[in-house]
Amino acid sequence: MERMDLKEHRSIAIDGPSGAGKSTLAKRLAKELGYRYVDTGAIYRTVALAALRAGVEPSDEKEVAALLPGLRVTLDYDGDGLQHMYLNGEDVTEAIRRNEVSGGASKAAAIPAVRAFLLETQRELARSFDVIMDGRDIGTVVLPDADVKIFLTASPEARAERRWKELLERGQSADRDQILKEVMERDARDTGRASAPLRRAEDAVLADTTELDFEGSFRLLLGMIRERLGGTPNE
Repeated sequence: MERMDLKEHRSIAIDGPSGAGKSTLAKRLAKELGYRYVDTGAIYRTVALAALRAGVEPSDEKEVAALLPGLRVTLDYDGDGLQHMYLNGEDVTEAIRRNEVSGGASKAAAIPAVRAFLLETQRELARSFDVIMDGRDIGTVVLPDADVKIFLTASPEARAERRWKELLERGQSADRDQILKEVMERDARDTGRASAPLRRAEDAVLADTTELDFEGSFRLLLGMIRERLGGTPNE
């Protein structure tokens, strides 16, 4: 595998299945450590939004690939460190959170041409800043030389339970059994896809949070990071 050039900045890769808490934990860790959090899911959502706006099904490999040369996907951060996504200059940070876009993102992310199109965007961020980046293939493909690699997981039942409670807290109706079914289907899709399947990097440390709450999970990951970086990461 091609290795990245010698880096001025540190990078932390957090991979794992859907619903493991990667984004929430990565945001908290980035704030604690003074790193930039890179939400790679938002980047793929932006491509899915572009496809939907063009009337293209996000899983249509040929049609989505044909759109890519005309897309300019960029990101920036506001004063509070919130990541904003831009599609051809338009701020689509809110638009990409709609349900139909969420469903299309995982489909678009399975297309090899899309992953290749966005790869350099993600790597450039790691060359420019100290970053915490989460996703499915950060430690294996995007940042194979990351300073710290963590594979974050929890049982399907625990992840479904967390998602169910989250939806209830938002005032939305939810079926716990249906959510568990969706979690397991997503796992099968992510691990079985031909392009950059979800898997644990050989040098990634495993963090299983099945029995932990958010605070316990945060402390576990923070300890792992500090141990592997030999102290406070931003020293």
